[in-house]
Amino acid sequence: MNQKKHFHEFPPVSTQQWKDKIVKDLKGADYEKSLFWQTGEGFSLPPFYRKEDLENMAFLDTLPGDFPFVRGNKSKGNNWLVNQEVVVEDIAQANAKALEISLKGVDSLTFVFGPGEQPSEEETEALLANIRADVMELNFRVAEPEKMLQIMDSLANKYKHDPDKIHGSVFCDPLSHFSLKGHFANGSREADFSVLEKTLKAAEHLPHFRTITVDGSIFHNSGSGIVSEMAFTLAMAVDYLTFLTDKKFDIDHIARHIRFQFAVGSNYFMEIAKFRALRVLWARIVNAYGIDDAASAGMHIHASSSVWNKTAFDPYVNMLRSTTEAMSAAIGGVDTLTVIPFDVAFEKPTVFAERIARNQQLILRGESYFNKVADPAAGSYYIENLTQQLIEKAWELFLDVDERGGYLKAFEAGFITRRVEEEARQKDMDIATRKKTVLGTNQYPNPAEEPPKFTPQPLTEKAAKGVLKPYRGAQAFEKLRLKTEDFARHKKRPVVWLFTYGSPAMRSARARFAANFFGCAGFGVLDNPGFETVDDGILEAKKAKADIVVICSSDEVYAETAAGIFNALKEDSIVVLAGYPRAIVDQLKISGMEHFIHVKSNLLEELKKYQQLLGIEKS
Repeated sequence: MNQKKHFHEFPPVSTQQWKDKIVKDLKGADYEKSLFWQTGEGFSLPPFYRKEDLENMAFLDTLPGDFPFVRGNKSKGNNWLVNQEVVVEDIAQANAKALEISLKGVDSLTFVFGPGEQPSEEETEALLANIRADVMELNFRVAEPEKMLQIMDSLANKYKHDPDKIHGSVFCDPLSHFSLKGHFANGSREADFSVLEKTLKAAEHLPHFRTITVDGSIFHNSGSGIVSEMAFTLAMAVDYLTFLTDKKFDIDHIARHIRFQFAVGSNYFMEIAKFRALRVLWARIVNAYGIDDAASAGMHIHASSSVWNKTAFDPYVNMLRSTTEAMSAAIGGVDTLTVIPFDVAFEKPTVFAERIARNQQLILRGESYFNKVADPAAGSYYIENLTQQLIEKAWELFLDVDERGGYLKAFEAGFITRRVEEEARQKDMDIATRKKTVLGTNQYPNPAEEPPKFTPQPLTEKAAKGVLKPYRGAQAFEKLRLKTEDFARHKKRPVVWLFTYGSPAMRSARARFAANFFGCAGFGVLDNPGFETVDDGILEAKKAKADIVVICSSDEVYAETAAGIFNALKEDSIVVLAGYPRAIVDQLKISGMEHFIHVKSNLLEELKKYQQLLGIEKS
């Protein structure tokens, strides 16, 4: 047998050689400006990675299930619990729904009661009828988490369930309430934080029932970046640790009763790295408090699909968004996961939408085997580097908050809301200018779509009254389009007529751009195959009597014809030029032309302007 190792025939290629080859192929373009990606998290990502980029990473040699848990809390596999929320309006109906979905793959239930609502023991017993508390994870959002724990303890004794087999949580998070409302639920920090103490005591006989939920999703869904989301969530948790350790609670005991909740967005690889980095940072923090058992530093994470990026228009795209989000969460090693229904942005989720959301996870587990391999991202040069950079950046911001006196003091000083507001403003601008694509909303709209019947949430300043304001990134465009749809029902839909001529390639490209541009506002668009002469186009444009005429051709042809077309049609329609020919734009403006649409346009503001010109109500 020939034992020759053929790869020895190829000499190794150094990083510098790769870079030199890339620079040569760029033909003079700046290497970093052309190929480095500047992330919203404040660091720069190169176009390729080598093994040497993994040097000096302290966590690389750790195994799954080992401190600092970068590779997950489990030593084998990557199983997570499929969670679904059940909104409790009627006890019997909620029980029936819980029983039904428990037979369809759900192994974690979250019962959500209305504001101020607290079930009695009898009502809880009825709610959980035929649901095995020692098999199904049970989570509760209620008015009195301490009382809920007492009820669960009592029912466990009544039905003789082994406390070690009962898993679940109550939602108790005074700081997230304060961050969203601007006040504490019970009137003061002291009163609200005393609830933390009471719930921890109430879970004395329920070792796997988590009594504190640190809700980091409030930052993501208010538009923050990932580094801010990580650092501020950890800072909230440290405020709780400090309070409870000052009350002489054991740090191992406290840590084992904390549950973190995060939103997971569609920045696929960054979200995977986020969960890995979070576990490292939490282990570092808890270890600093002097734990006795390394396992206590394991971070228990519940993830839920982002609400921020979900849309009301073209809602089936939400399925794609939540699928990649579920993949990120699973690969990142979360403990429980909720995929929100695709229609959540505009209606009470339907049975169909809930089924799809549930099955997205079941397919990842049962058919794609995402649960079989612990830390499948391990060894990826890219993800390992993202993890390291998120650790460094989030830790830096966390220390900044700590120096300001901790989360509550930093929040009261406005530091946290100002940072989230600025990051949200940048995201909004990226959507408005289409640097960030929201499919079906600011790019590639479906003009034939029947608009959903809903009232958009009012858009207010993100830091109004110094609190966080969860919202959806698509809301401004949805509000814009709904105004057009309402106008069309009562009068007529605005029509955009595309004046195409000249170079087939350029006129086609600019016609597609213009159709996409105005389609985002719900305007009707009439395309044309291209006119032989400008006069033919002018004649047809006058016959069409369109509200807006968009001239679509090349810059070279514009120099000879655009001013003439504008003068011929300006009395009949709003005349717009597709493109921004810098060499002649001043000349065109002198002739009276003032409307140009191009890739650097602020799409949102431009469409608002055209709505006003057409008599559609002002915002």
